[in-house]
This record gives sequence, structure tokens and C-alpha cells, in this order.
Amino acid sequence: MSRLGIIDTHAHLDDGRFDADRAAVMERLARDMEAVITQGTTYESSVASVKMAEQYDFVYAAVGWHPEDLAGIKSESYIAELEALAKEHKKVVAIGEIGLDYYWKENEPKDVQLLRLKQQCDLAYSLDLPVVIHDREAHGDCLRFFQNEVPKDLKVVFHCYSGSLEMAKELWKRGYYLGFGGTSTYKNNKKVREVLAACPEELFLLETDCPYLAPEPFRGRRNDPAMTEFVAQNAALVRGTDFAHIAEQTTKNARTLFGRIK
Repeated sequence: MSRLGIIDTHAHLDDGRFDADRAAVMERLARDMEAVITQGTTYESSVASVKMAEQYDFVYAAVGWHPEDLAGIKSESYIAELEALAKEHKKVVAIGEIGLDYYWKENEPKDVQLLRLKQQCDLAYSLDLPVVIHDREAHGDCLRFFQNEVPKDLKVVFHCYSGSLEMAKELWKRGYYLGFGGTSTYKNNKKVREVLAACPEELFLLETDCPYLAPEPFRGRRNDPAMTEFVAQNAALVRGTDFAHIAEQTTKNARTLFGRIK
């Protein structure tokens, strides 16, 4: 058992902000964490995530193309490249981080984003892997997509959930998971805290999205997976339970969704 007994289901350990002290961070995380899933955002990032998973027992990888990076796809062979990574490396536990991002106007057009999302979801389904979904300023299209364009038994987590409670209820009907991180600790983020309070206990996960979105009281600093401790403490407060229960339940949930985690 690790010190914290929790799993960070969404991290970016290949990010350059860890370059200066990555070895020391990883040594500490090996003691603190049950597991960490580091997410791919491009092919190169996915390869880096896989390599990190192979180097560290507690690290697992997701592979995929993030909606902010889709302009980097130069050939339809990108799906075959992701498929090869997922098939060749048993520590690949999901296709992610994928999804829709309408916030940045320089991103690919909506129709391109929806096409790439469909292709990557189809790949995940064919491999019996879950998908890790990024949804920024695209709630309506995301909901419609998952209601109409994918098999009902596709396994899905909406990471860093930012939609409404009404949308969350529709996702829960389909058995989808929601990931809660640093934003759920921000006092002014009442909407996310409302969803966190109502989330079925078998469908919520802990995450950091590190190095971004550090929780209170570290907001504005570099985030890292051990800060899931503060996300869990906040979740216990919001949900009227204790840290031990949150740790046990979310770890069970992560192992259920990401079946390749030992």
C-alpha cells in the first residue's frame, strides 16, 4: 500500500515543467501513489507516456490526440499508430486524452474535431479500452455525440468535469465516470462542487491534470499527482464522508474502469 492509497487517473508527467526534477518527483510518487495514469496528447506525447509507464511500476499510460493538437495529424495512419502502441504495450490503459475543445479559436474546426473523436472512440471500442474525454466549451456537442455516435457500452470518463448537473445525470445514466481534480477545490466553483456532491460513488475518480490546475491551497503552483490528497480531502468534505472512504472507493473505481491497472 502506498502512503496515500489513491490513484491519479489523469496526469501529464511528460510535460516540460517536470524536466528539471522529474527523477526526484517520480521517486516520491513511487512512495505516495497507488498508480498514476499519464496521458498522451500527440503521438510523440503518447510514446513518451508509454516509455514512462515502462520505466516505473506505478505509472500507466493513455495514448491519443488532444483536440488542441489535431492540426499535427498529417495522415490517416495516425489511428494505426495509436493502435500499435495500445496493442504492443500492456500498460496502455485507455485512449486519451481526446475530445472537443471549442474554447481556442485556432483549434481545428468542429467537424474535424468530431471526426477525430469518432475515430479514436471507435479504436478504443475495438480494443475494449476506455476513453478519456476533454470537454471544454463543447458540452452540448459532447453530450449529443455520446448519446448518438458511440456504442452504449463504450467505457468513458469525462475528465476535469465542468458541465452542468443536468448533463452529468445524462452521463451517469450511461454509466460514464467523472473525474474531479483541483477545480473541485475552488470555493467559487459551485457548479462542479454540486456535481461532485451528487455523483454516484461508483462513478467518480480522482485526478490532478498536473502540472495544471493545482488544488487549494496550492493554486497557481505546479501541480503533481500527490496533490490528489487535497482533492480527496475536499471530496470527503463535500460528500460528507472521510478521506479513507474516498481513497478506497475511487481506487476501486479506477481499477474497474481501467482494467489493466494491477
